[in-house]
Amino acid sequence: MLERRHPERVVAFVMAGGEGKRLRPLTAGRCKPAVPFGSRYRIVDFALSNLVNSGIRSVYLLVQYRPQALIEHIRKGWALSPMLPDQFVTVVPPEMHTQARAFQGTADAVYQSLRLIELHHPDLVAIFAADHIYRMDVRPMIWFHRDHAADVTVAARPVPIEEAGDFGVIAADSNGRIAAFQEKPECPTAMPGDASHAYASMGIYLFTTSVLLEALDAAHKRSDTDFGRDILPRLLSERSVCAYDFSTNAVPGIKPYEETGYWRDVGTVDAYFAAHQDVLGAEPRFDMFNPQWPIYSSNYQGTVAHVLGGQIENCLLGAASKIHPGARLRNCIVRREAVVESDAELEDCIVMDYSRIGRGARLRRTIVERHNDIAPGETIGFDAARDAERYHVTPGGVAVVSHGLSSFFARGVRGSGFGYAE
Repeated sequence: MLERRHPERVVAFVMAGGEGKRLRPLTAGRCKPAVPFGSRYRIVDFALSNLVNSGIRSVYLLVQYRPQALIEHIRKGWALSPMLPDQFVTVVPPEMHTQARAFQGTADAVYQSLRLIELHHPDLVAIFAADHIYRMDVRPMIWFHRDHAADVTVAARPVPIEEAGDFGVIAADSNGRIAAFQEKPECPTAMPGDASHAYASMGIYLFTTSVLLEALDAAHKRSDTDFGRDILPRLLSERSVCAYDFSTNAVPGIKPYEETGYWRDVGTVDAYFAAHQDVLGAEPRFDMFNPQWPIYSSNYQGTVAHVLGGQIENCLLGAASKIHPGARLRNCIVRREAVVESDAELEDCIVMDYSRIGRGARLRRTIVERHNDIAPGETIGFDAARDAERYHVTPGGVAVVSHGLSSFFARGVRGSGFGYAE
């Protein structure tokens, strides 16, 4: 099936302006798509990798909230071939020259970028959210769109019916034609042929270009600003709007032990923490290593991880990280140029770039943001009341040590460069 070709010219817009309020304090100084994930990635890398691996390489990244970290990451890690004018990942801010306003919603963001669509004359426009962890081959969705003569196709993920009330639900018939959108319904409509599941919208849309342009122009005149809330419900009575079943999407290289159709919205710190547990283990739910469908990221040139000693069980270590003798780590992710000193004990922790865990410190279920020095002998994750006085503690009991940029400057630059810019 994957040998099929899509001759259509596709331009993608990736919505990367999200503030991510529920993910704070991880988004206090950066937008949600720029938040680090795993031992070397940023959240945005997953959407971009899916597009590029699918042969869609004309990509505009629409940014707004605290974009600098994301801009620097794209500059350093996502430079496609400059010799081919239709291969690029380009950051696009709001068009402030016509009127002093930021993006008012997803549809308004694309409306402000209409000149970019007109520049390329694509057959199809793909609109992707930038803040989910997943793998997806976009080509079968394109084939589905073409085979069903759809004007708009919405990616839909089956979720258990009892959990569907937490999502935007799609009611569709057996041919995939969408009849209604239901926003966090009390009684969600089941998906065709399976009363135990409902379709949840993934925030991924494929538009025939002429339909998109017409819809955006009409929406602008009505002051409508959002695809999910405004444009798509209106199009149901006028156009062919279809649901593409994400569970049928086949990505090369997926291992038998991985969760079928893995997709996570890491919109809260607890969800973000849980997704990190999914990439650990001998048979992880989401295996980050897939040579047939790689996740691309920055071209960091640091050395490999340096383990001087200690006990390490079920961990991922980023480049140039250093583990000293006597340290004990279990179920942890340690990102690049982070240091764990002798006799420190970490369990179920995420240590971000350029941080140092002092000698004898004990951490459990803790996220340590970038550029932090955890004092020798410090304990985090063992006394919830004490942790809440000093750190952000989630409803699930995860302690977050906020960004330590001030201490980073106080001791001088360590490592290869400014971590916030990569």
